Amino acid sequence: MLGVFIGSAALIIILSGFNGFEKVILALYNNFSPELKIEPVKGKTFNPDTLHFDDLRKNASVLSFTEVLEEKALIAYGDRKTIGIIKGVSSQFLKNPDLAKTIVPGAGSFDLHENNRPSAVIGSIIQSTLSVNIFDKFTRLEVYSPRRNVVNSVNVMDQFIQRGIPAAGVFSIQQDFDNIVVTPLSFTRELLEQPNEVSSLELNFNPGTDIGQMQHEIEEKAGPGFTVKNRREQNTALYRILNSEKWAVFSILTFVLIIAIFNIVGSLTMLVMDKRKDIAILSSLGAGKGLIQRIFFFEGMLISWIGCGAGLVIGLIFCFVQLEYGLIKMGSATSVLDAYPVNLKFSDVVLVFLTVSFISVISAGISARVSVQGLDEIKQDL
Repeated sequence: MLGVFIGSAALIIILSGFNGFEKVILALYNNFSPELKIEPVKGKTFNPDTLHFDDLRKNASVLSFTEVLEEKALIAYGDRKTIGIIKGVSSQFLKNPDLAKTIVPGAGSFDLHENNRPSAVIGSIIQSTLSVNIFDKFTRLEVYSPRRNVVNSVNVMDQFIQRGIPAAGVFSIQQDFDNIVVTPLSFTRELLEQPNEVSSLELNFNPGTDIGQMQHEIEEKAGPGFTVKNRREQNTALYRILNSEKWAVFSILTFVLIIAIFNIVGSLTMLVMDKRKDIAILSSLGAGKGLIQRIFFFEGMLISWIGCGAGLVIGLIFCFVQLEYGLIKMGSATSVLDAYPVNLKFSDVVLVFLTVSFISVISAGISARVSVQGLDEIKQDL
């Protein structure tokens, strides 16, 4: 019973912990990513000045309609250089009220026009790689991009367009996003020599909007030349990794639980051997093999259910305490949280109970079969 108790408590605590990390990561991801993203099927850019997209701009359900132009570029700061992604966004990008939550504490703000001049907000990977000091207003990020029209020149640098921009803040979301430099769209257009076209359109909607229905409507009107992706489709790898990690740990702990529950087989087998004569007496009094098997079967199930129930209760209490008081700390405070997150789901409680019950039925069934083996010989000896 103690083994089942510990295994069940561990399962619900670990599953709730993974749910907590998943919730935190997806919340950060959702703070930065749009609810729908429109991209071309072929090529890198397209012209957004079409009748359908103009109508979409005026749609009352649309909270923000952001034109995005992004490309890889060489980024330099002082004597350090790295390759990153320059993401130029139109002014409606800043309508997202959750952008401020992505900024590292004490590392500026999400401002793309600091002191009425173009400024950039950089990912934490860019900041750490280049050792960017956002409070040093005399040193700017230098961004290099190849010219679209090749210039024949002895000087290699003539093949590139160079633009400087100060850093106003540092954001931290997830590794796939933290190598991005967000800039005003006008700056990126000038850098990439792209006056009209965009890489994508990012849409956020007012609360209560049916995102699935909007996605379907936009797909129909935009035609086969465009893809419209929701948040899950924009980063399927992230969702897949979060899901696979959770189920991998669940599988490992389930094997531990199987070992604990199958100890019941050994315990009940020893009990059967000790109670052979009592079993024979019960049989002589009229108890059939089925009744004797049920006695040991239900004893095994009771051991499992009591252990599982107690484990779930203690596990849930632990999760509630962690959720309320954050007793178990991360070790070092981060920009997002300082204690291990938990997120309780009723489906996990049901899953753990069903898992324990399924394994228990098998182990108790084995023990029950042992209880009636050799019963006729024992009755003859008596």
